[in-house]
Formats: sequence, C-alpha cells, structure tokens
Amino acid sequence: KKQNHLCNELAAEAKRAIDEEDEDTAGRALFKIKLGQPRNRQFMRFMEDPDTRRLLEKTELAFYQDTRKKDLYAIKEELLFTIDEKGHDADLMENGREFLSPDQPEAFVIPDLAEAFANIDADFELSDEERITRKEEIQTSMDAQGTRVHAISQLLKAYCLYEKDNEYVVKNNKVVIVDENTGREMAGRRWSDGLHQAVEAKEGVEIERETQTYATITIQNYFRLYEKLGGMTGTAETEAAEFHDIYNLDVLPIPTHRDNQREDSNDQVFKTRREKFNAVVHRIEECHKKGQPVLVGTASVEASETLARMLKRAKLPHSVLNAKYHLQEAEIIKNAGQLESVTVSTNMAGRGTDIKLGEGVADAGGLFVIGTERHQSRRIDRQLRGRCSRQGDPGESQFFISFEDDLMRNFAAADRMTNMMERFGMEDGEALEHRWLNRSVETAQKRVEQLHYRRRKYVLDFDDVMNRQREVVYGYRNQVLKSEDPRELIMEVIDRVVEAQVSHFTEERDDGQPDFVEMLHWANMTFPLHLTLGSAQFETRDVEGNITFITEKIHEAYKRKVDSENPEHLENLERHIMLHAIDQKWQEHLYAMDSLREGVQLRAQGQKDPLQEYKTEAYKLFVTLMDSIDDASTHNIFRFTTVQPMDSVLADAPQQTSGGTEDSVSNDNVASSGSAGSSAGTPNEGKLKLNLPKRRPIAKIGRNEPCSCGSGKKYKNCCGRMSE
Repeated sequence: KKQNHLCNELAAEAKRAIDEEDEDTAGRALFKIKLGQPRNRQFMRFMEDPDTRRLLEKTELAFYQDTRKKDLYAIKEELLFTIDEKGHDADLMENGREFLSPDQPEAFVIPDLAEAFANIDADFELSDEERITRKEEIQTSMDAQGTRVHAISQLLKAYCLYEKDNEYVVKNNKVVIVDENTGREMAGRRWSDGLHQAVEAKEGVEIERETQTYATITIQNYFRLYEKLGGMTGTAETEAAEFHDIYNLDVLPIPTHRDNQREDSNDQVFKTRREKFNAVVHRIEECHKKGQPVLVGTASVEASETLARMLKRAKLPHSVLNAKYHLQEAEIIKNAGQLESVTVSTNMAGRGTDIKLGEGVADAGGLFVIGTERHQSRRIDRQLRGRCSRQGDPGESQFFISFEDDLMRNFAAADRMTNMMERFGMEDGEALEHRWLNRSVETAQKRVEQLHYRRRKYVLDFDDVMNRQREVVYGYRNQVLKSEDPRELIMEVIDRVVEAQVSHFTEERDDGQPDFVEMLHWANMTFPLHLTLGSAQFETRDVEGNITFITEKIHEAYKRKVDSENPEHLENLERHIMLHAIDQKWQEHLYAMDSLREGVQLRAQGQKDPLQEYKTEAYKLFVTLMDSIDDASTHNIFRFTTVQPMDSVLADAPQQTSGGTEDSVSNDNVASSGSAGSSAGTPNEGKLKLNLPKRRPIAKIGRNEPCSCGSGKKYKNCCGRMSE
C-alpha cells in the first residue's frame, strides 16, 4: 500500500512537471514508477501519449548507461522495492527493509558464519563445550534469519508478480496453477522454494507444507530416454532450431490435405486495453448479426471474464471456457461452430479437436477467430488461428492488441511504436493496421522466444550434470532391485566401506600416526564384532592386513546372522535395506544440489563460470552421496532382522550402560559391546539402557497393493509375510 501511495504521488509529480515542461523531473518520476509499479493505472495513461513515451525512453536509456550506475542505484533506493517484469523478479530495497524492521537494522544482514566461528575459536576463555554451544546458537540464529529473509522475498514476488486468474486460480480453498500455454489447471503441481506457500498466504487459504522432491528430471532429458523419438504438430516449424539443437531432430513441413481457406487479417493495434476490448465487442456484434460464429481467445482467465462481462452488458449470448469451467469443455466446443454462437476462451479452446461447423455456417463465412492479445510464443498464436478453417472449411482470424499488453510493453520496439503513433496521429478508439505492425509484433515474439530458449538451454546444461548422476544412481538402484542375490552386493558394499575406513584411520591422518582406538570404536559401533585392542592387535599388521582381518570378522558375523534368520525373507530384507539407503540419500542429495545451483550463480561476480563451478562442486557432492549410501547400508544391515523385534537385534550391538562414561572405559576394551561399566550404587546397575527412537505411525498398506520396498511384488507376498 505504501509503495502504491508513493507511485501515485510520483504520477502527480510527473503530471505537474509535464504541464510546466520540466522534462528532467517528469522523466525521473515516470522512470521511478516503471521500476516500482509498472502496471500502475496512471502510468498506463501516461504511456498513451507519444511524447510522454519518448520522454520515458530517453530517461531510461540515460540511467542505464555505465557512467550512471550510481544514479540508477540511488533512484532505486528511493523506492521500497523494484519490479523486473522481464526477469520475473522483485527486489526489496533499503527503504523497504527499514519499513519492515524499523527496530532491527540488522534483520536482513546474514552474518558471516566463518568469521563468527573463527572469533569463537580465538576466545581462549571459553571451554570446548561453551564453544560448541555458541556455534550452535549462531547457526540456529542464522538459519532463522535466512528463513525469514527468504519468506519475505517470496511474499514480495507473490504480491507483485503473481496475479489471481492469470497465473493461478483459487478453487475449493486451494491455489491451483494455470498453464500459461494451454490455459488449463495443473492439478497437483506446486511452485517450489516456498513460493506456493507465499501465494496461499496472500489469498488467505490453508497453507500446505512444502512438498518433498523424490526425483527430478527436465522434459528434455525425459524425452531423451526414448530410443526412438518423433512427433507431429502443426506449429513446430518456428521451433525447428531448438528441435535440432536439443534432440537432433529435423522438422519436415507437410502440405495440408486440402487447401487452406482461412483469411488472416492484419493486427489492429490500439493505445489502451479498454479501447481494444471495445473494438472486440463491436466486431463480435457485427459477426453475430450475420450469424457467423465467433471464437475469442484470451491470454488469461481474468481477461476472459472481463470480456464476458462486457458481452453481457451488450446483451450478446456467449459461453465462457477457461480453467474454472474446464468440465464443460466438450459441450462448449461442440456448440462453438453453430450459427450465432460466441465462445470466449483461454488458450485451452478446442486444442487437438476440430470445431465442426453447423449447417449454414460456411455461407456466413465460417468460424471467425479473434485473438485479444499476442502470446509470447508464435506457436500459441498459430494454434489459435488454427481453430478455424479445418479440413478446407472457410474461416477468418484477426488479432486485436494494445500498447498496454505485456508483450508490447516489455519486448516490442517502443521507439518504433511511438513514431508510428505520432505519424498516424492516433485518436481515442482509433486502431493502427498495417503489415509493418505485424512484423514488429513478430519481431518482439522472436525476442521472447530466443530469451526463453536461452533459459531452457541454460537449465538443460545444468540438468545434464544432474542427469549423469541420475543415470548412475538409478542404474545402481535397478541393479539392486533386479539382482537375484542381493547378499553379494551387500558384501561388496561392506568391502568398500571397510577399505575406505581403515585407510582413513591409518594412512590419511594429518599427523601421520594411525588411530587404532577410533578404528576399533568404528568397527564395533557399526558391526557386532565385540573386538578389543588386545584381541584385534591392529599394530601387528599393515593396512591391507587390517582390512582383511576386519572384513573376515564381518563376514563371520554376517554368516551367524544368516543362520539365525528366516531364509525365505532374508533376501527381501537385504534388498529393502539397500533400496532404502539409496532412496533416502538421493532425496537429501537433491536438496543439496538445489542449494548448490542457487548459490553457485553468485560466483559469476568473481568472474567465474557458474556452470563450470557447478560441475566441480556437483562431482564432490556425488562422491559424498555414493559413500553415504554405502555407509547407510552397512550401518543398517545388522540392525534389522526377519525373526526378532528391533530391541533384540540392537541388544547385540554396542550399547551405553546407564551411568557409564567414556572416561571409565580402558584402552583395552574401548567400544567393546557391553564393556562400559556402570557407576557403583546406581539403581540401574548392570542394566543396558536402549535409547530407541519412537516410531511414527505410518499408513497401512493393503495386502494386494504393491510393496513399498520396490520389489514389484504384492505386499502380502513380500514384506507383509514378515509381519504375519
């Protein structure tokens, strides 16, 4: 509200300056409005005047020069926030931060964690426990502060860039995304990174929890999974270059079965959106009088409902087809080709179907298609035109556009449009119509298509890195899922983990000295080996010898476990443990990769290529992922059983006795299972204390439903047999 009030004051200031012929003040005020509220109604009215448009273009060009970067930054700081419609972004300025947190000037400043930790480590008056506590407090505070800043940023985008009935609709107390290309609801789809929750908060509906990502893939890499790829569409020719670059496919135009009888009229360009809609209603009246059916295509739900209200005032019978009324689509399309019918629709109208003409419609000129706005993609406009003149039928099409349309405001050659307005001396309600204008609009569309293609290609370059990791992980998962002997894979994992850990404790130490105590502790905590330093005698062997010794002990322990298990269910248990480790660690890896992808963009400020930096860091994360999968598998393989409850299995693993401390354990029996002594005189002397996690209730699986372990079998024939 405060930003809106500020922009209205700037509009009044601009009007006074224009009346006084003070171009500098007027241009500066208009430029600030464009930065802070580009859809301000008073600002839109200013843009109807060619002289004012030229003044704004001159001012904008001056501020974006390299020599005036400080002036540009200063003018932005006079606003609470700025809006970039082209980049689809909103940025909070210093005035906005002070307005939101007047008593907390540091609320939007994220502290330097490394510097804070270094200061704590340099304070020798603190004990080790106090240092850990201080670091945890700083970490918690920084996380909360970062979450708050991120939430405010997403709320700003939700209020400034996402409009109801354009990008989404509210249905059954839920925010449902609308596909900008098809106009259809995208049920089940949610914006990520907290944006959907921000829109829900804006609309006052129930805020649902953030969904968890189990797997990701781009459409391009999904299609690349097919061995043979091809397709057929009537609008692929404009995207031929992208098909060749991404999929290595050529586009071959095929002539129509019957000659095209459609008449495509030149676009009519108006100064304002209001004048454009009035002209559309007038054209619909003309067609309705002679019985010619009309299909009106709009770019959003809001535009379709606005036009529907105008038609209702004009007492013209019509049908509305948009994301709110998609259930009636078949019936509406069925009647769209009848005499005197008027259908107002978003881009979803009749896609993939032929609108059949009723009796006598061909004599009236066929179906008349009216576009109320040029879409950012030429393909969508061609699809709309293609609703008429199917299979050799007659038909007409024409677009009505205005300088207030998003495409014209953000991507059209504004100076050329302004010159045309002056040259032809446009009056209120008067339209421009010339093939040169059509070319200018198509040029603007090409700019947008190239921009979107670069973005898609950039996303694909990043996903190609992820795709290689995806292939390895999914290949490993399929190997586990289809393996006839998962125990062999388990043994391979154990061998890899033992080799890595023994090498870590002996060869890779900073001081060059092996740490046999820690190695013994790891071995006993991971596997039920019950070793002591005296029985293990690690110092008498080299690295390879210790690897062989520990591996043999683990194999012996696992053989004892196999002998005590139910042989019918053990194979499924082994497979389930490995699949669970892969799935859990892969989900965590996806979050880490998302964070990396966001953060790596900042390295461009240091003259580094974000893509190359992403590849380097992604490889390190992937190595960590594969190691963590092996660690999780080995950690759980002795902790689950087919015949005993969890408590009995963990009783064989090393436990901490009540009252016991690490200081009471000697070096000879450190980390040995059950070796830690209890403090004398305690009531629980000699008893083991099991700190078992509480289980959360999970949804019950039906006996005939697929088993959750991923084996492909029914639950009653898989894990369900273990619980019976």
